[in-house]
Amino acid sequence: MLMIKNLCAEIEGKPILKGLCLEVKAGEIHAIMGPNGAGKSTLAKVLSGHPAYEVTEGEVWFKGQNLLEMEPEERAHHGLFMSFQYPIEIPGVSNKQFLQIAFNSKCKANGQAELSEEEFNQYLDHKMKLMEIRSEFKERNVNENFSGGEKKRNEILQMAVLNPDFALLDETDSGLDIDAMRIVAHGVNQLMNQGMGLLLITHYQRLLDYIRPKFVHVMLDGKITQSGGPSLALELEEKGYEVLR
Repeated sequence: MLMIKNLCAEIEGKPILKGLCLEVKAGEIHAIMGPNGAGKSTLAKVLSGHPAYEVTEGEVWFKGQNLLEMEPEERAHHGLFMSFQYPIEIPGVSNKQFLQIAFNSKCKANGQAELSEEEFNQYLDHKMKLMEIRSEFKERNVNENFSGGEKKRNEILQMAVLNPDFALLDETDSGLDIDAMRIVAHGVNQLMNQGMGLLLITHYQRLLDYIRPKFVHVMLDGKITQSGGPSLALELEEKGYEVLR
């Protein structure tokens, strides 16, 4: 589903990704762990099409198409979703408005029928129940005055509504207490299926107690230096990253 070959990228002339290779197949959950500055969030931004980052070498193939040739909105319409480490606030735009516009935009891009306001309300109510989000969140402005946990839960609600083929979650566990992490992880697990790929970027093993990956990768200095099963995350939690340098 996602194939990354020798990916190199820089920002303002500074190399960050230095020959990263990764393959995620449909139905698989992968986790990338690593210290600050390893390039984890840069990878997420490059895959989503952030304009500040320049790809200098390598290839990224998504569902058989060249991801690097797509504009950011094309990537989203093609089925790529990214949950941000620090979700932004959008004053004056309600969650319901934002989600309906995003959903119908994807439908239009893929030649599918758009939903009426009544139809979308029913669809959104179902997704909010799945995510254990109260109905009044529909009328609140996007992430405005939300707690950290509410913002992350709202991001996963966006993922539920858009139903992507591949989800990239950049430090979704950042700032979450145990209860919020459990709810967010439950939502992710509910959405995961055999036709979907999932890449988790995290510092800590604790998220992987709730969302269990098939593969864990260690990222150091812009590339993946070691891969293994879930036990690798436990080893990193115990010994730290210095033992791998």
